[in-house]
Amino acid sequence: MPFGCLTLGEKKDYNSPSEVTDKYDLGQIVKSEEFCEIFRAKDRNTLKMYTCKKFHKKDGRKVRKAAKNEIKILKMVKHHNILQLVDAFETKKEYFIFLELATGREVFDWILDQGYYSERDTSNVMRQVLEAVAYLHSLKIVHRNLKLENLVYFNRLKHSKIVISDFQLAKLENGLIKDPCGTPEYLAPEVVARQRYGRPVDCWAIGVIMYILLSGNPPFYDDAEEDDSDNRDKNLFLKILSGDYEFDSPYWDDISDSAKSLVASLMEVDQDQRLTAQEAIAHEWISGNAASDKNIKDGVCAQIEKNFAKAKWKVVLHMTRSNNPMCSTANKSGIMILCLCRLSLPPVCRINPQQLTFILLHYVMTSPFNSVRHSPLFCCKVGLLLCLFSLRTIKNSQRSLVKLTQLYSTCHCI
Repeated sequence: MPFGCLTLGEKKDYNSPSEVTDKYDLGQIVKSEEFCEIFRAKDRNTLKMYTCKKFHKKDGRKVRKAAKNEIKILKMVKHHNILQLVDAFETKKEYFIFLELATGREVFDWILDQGYYSERDTSNVMRQVLEAVAYLHSLKIVHRNLKLENLVYFNRLKHSKIVISDFQLAKLENGLIKDPCGTPEYLAPEVVARQRYGRPVDCWAIGVIMYILLSGNPPFYDDAEEDDSDNRDKNLFLKILSGDYEFDSPYWDDISDSAKSLVASLMEVDQDQRLTAQEAIAHEWISGNAASDKNIKDGVCAQIEKNFAKAKWKVVLHMTRSNNPMCSTANKSGIMILCLCRLSLPPVCRINPQQLTFILLHYVMTSPFNSVRHSPLFCCKVGLLLCLFSLRTIKNSQRSLVKLTQLYSTCHCI
């Protein structure tokens, strides 16, 4: 159904909830995000699987705006590197967005699973991202939240395509945009400075993504204390404003000059001088043979594990310190134990922390027994059991398995 402004006095035509459930079978929640809940849904006629994003109107104006905006933008786009809109409904209480189902992995997980990883692999990823962004920019659409978490492989086949997701913050560039938004580490200088901005912010974010994929390190970071988030963001933003990053040794020693030149051109502080997506596609490192085929996996993976496991742990710490009603004492304890166990395992043993954390939260919060919900020890046990389960399917992990078994036994005896 169409979305937009209604004329005065016009009655809005809502979908009934049964229109959604008659057409689609909504399964369990697989993920919970800032604005919505994500389900896997099955078309009752074709049996084809899709992703469903459910937005609750009662959660506020920002949520309603995000849902309407994502529907509006996705109706405009059709590109093989962008998750396509399949269906959309608006009931009196919710918005439902049905998208293609991407069953592949995040880019980080793909890199960690490879036996060989080179600049050419990164070049292939960046080419697909640039082509999708160039297409969006041709429609005057600014994504505004490009980051590695929003890039996934469409399926698990060897030569699967990359797809871009999450268009809740995307915006039509009808004149320059003023309201700041996005993920701090990926923000362009003009956004940090609260200046008017446009499509070049996406190109800056692509430069940040490329920098991370080639080195395993973020270009801008600050090591302030965990509790000092204000100073940490302030220092981070000062570095972004001045373009204070380096191709530091030894992480960039084996990276070609051509790759470095493209990163520098995308991360140009002056947005008027910054490379466009279309210009970046024409760069020799993307369209030519300048990308090296030297294996850089060991160095990149070591830094990914070091930097981004730490970053995810910071998110968990913030989550457990929040006043979010989903994070009761029981849930906080379970999340902390779960993530501590995961971060103590060797890289090959690690599984997606978001999936594990969500399983834990969902299991506890949907339990019919209040005593279970209020038992921190129970949450700890669930977290440990999940880790144990993952380890049983992995060879050469006997030492970690014994350690976790002892931890669980200790909990069990309390």
